[in-house]
Amino acid sequence: MVNVAVDAMGGDNAPVEIIMGAVEAIQENSNVKVFLVGREEVIKNELMKYTYKAEQLEVVHATEVIETAEPPVMAIRKKKDSSIVKAMYMVKDGTCDALVSAGSTGAVLVGGQVIVGRIKGVERPPLAPLIPTEKGVSLLVDCGANVDARPSHLVQFAKMGSVYMESVMGVKNPKVGIINIGAEEEKGNALVKETFPLLKNCPEINFIGSVEARDIPTGVADVVVCEAFVGNVVLKMYEGVGASLIKKVKEGMMSSLRSKIGAVLVKPALKKTLKAFSTDEYGGAPMLGLRGLVVKSHGSSKAAEIKNSILQCITFKEQNINEKIKEKIVLED
Repeated sequence: MVNVAVDAMGGDNAPVEIIMGAVEAIQENSNVKVFLVGREEVIKNELMKYTYKAEQLEVVHATEVIETAEPPVMAIRKKKDSSIVKAMYMVKDGTCDALVSAGSTGAVLVGGQVIVGRIKGVERPPLAPLIPTEKGVSLLVDCGANVDARPSHLVQFAKMGSVYMESVMGVKNPKVGIINIGAEEEKGNALVKETFPLLKNCPEINFIGSVEARDIPTGVADVVVCEAFVGNVVLKMYEGVGASLIKKVKEGMMSSLRSKIGAVLVKPALKKTLKAFSTDEYGGAPMLGLRGLVVKSHGSSKAAEIKNSILQCITFKEQNINEKIKEKIVLED
């Protein structure tokens, strides 16, 4: 049984969508137990809507909630009985194997490093979301944790990302690329120029060179490496363009009688295609390199993303990702 602590109070749609996603996860997989952390009365009132196996779900009372606008370091220090902090300690003490939260990104990042702690040898744990591509998915490392990364950090991102893609997603010898403004090795800012030769001479990864932003959606690389400022811009642009395109497609299909008739015919195939490009389908972003698994879901997460984030934790645990990351980092040292 894989034990997952879920921050029931975090996110724009908490606790309704968070609890729905948790219930859907245990209904889908009998090998997971969810600990819903938050205000007990609120959670139990919401749970009355559902039928589920009691042995797969437990409520853990937490009196406080860390809000998105709060300074994360101060919030982690002062709100010891918050849902995020309490769930973090459950991962640290081994009660749970993983934590899923759609709450404050800053608090999750700080709590992950300060409470759960890094694997020995890991310099900076990155956030690594899966993003949809023409060929399936790619892992974007880092999308928000380290805006002032050094070359050595990016090399570790590449190694940890390769472990994740091979073990969790089943991609053999995953291709690693670094985001750049051109394909040539001599292009890029100081960080990219200094990191490129380090990746090129790293025998533990399958480095294919520079990747331009326009090539990411084609799936040219399985692991896309960058520092968090670039990664966050790429991710947000990706999501924004995707949402706009879907909106425009729907508007076009409803623009005339002919297009409406065509929409009826193509709806099943189109729905399947658009579903593959929905970030909800791939769960949240794992924070790689911690002693326990911490998964950050979007603040706007609905039940589907929470469910998939929880199920993602099962594969992470079953594939011993942390042990494999430890091996990579030890080899590096």
